Amino acid sequence: MGMWRRVLLKLSGEVLAGGERFGLDFPTVDALAEEVADVARSGVEIAMVVGGGNIFRGAQASPKGIERAQADNMGMLATVINALAFQDSLERAGMPCRVQTAIEMREVAEPFIRRRAVRHLEKGRVVIFAAGTGSPYFSTDTAAALRAAEIHADCLLKATKVDGIYERDPRIHPDAAFFSTITYAEALRRRIGVMDAAAFSLCMENRIPTVVFNILHCGNLRRLLVENECLGTRVYAGEEETTCLPKS
Repeated sequence: MGMWRRVLLKLSGEVLAGGERFGLDFPTVDALAEEVADVARSGVEIAMVVGGGNIFRGAQASPKGIERAQADNMGMLATVINALAFQDSLERAGMPCRVQTAIEMREVAEPFIRRRAVRHLEKGRVVIFAAGTGSPYFSTDTAAALRAAEIHADCLLKATKVDGIYERDPRIHPDAAFFSTITYAEALRRRIGVMDAAAFSLCMENRIPTVVFNILHCGNLRRLLVENECLGTRVYAGEEETTCLPKS
């Protein structure tokens, strides 16, 4: 087992969509579930927060006329669909899993109870937290930071489609420099958009390190959590020096 005993893995809905623009790409979901199950079997306790942007994104619907709180409620329900899909894939991969929702829906999932979630993790189950924080106006990144603090996670893993944090969007600026490490204070000062300010601030206050990495490279989760490879960008709460590397 690697340096972190318990982690919170944040998966965006965009990642679960694979190459599609909408919905779930089930081969992608199954492949990701196999990776999570493999790492969990090595002894790492894994909790997850899933986004819902592949189905519905409240922040984008609000400008189109839907009242913001209502739109966010719809987005939170979308995360439950993703969580149930991922739970099914994990269990078919032989990994026991529980879904806990911030909005009570006992017929399909457990309500979020912090001590019960911790007990599931201690028993070797993966726990997926769905429905965000249960309140509108909060992103699923903020929900991930909140749950990481509540379960005393050693690290928050922000799984993305890019290799880490760049000074600018590398898809638009191919020469953008890559950060191998950066402090939360510097990320907030630079207005790094990979996570929102509330999530960064919550992690900084609770001194929870964050790793931003590319989950779509097969084996990256194991390399990061089991083999202790330095992947992606590590964001710290302390005074560690920010390291910016030119893109190779």
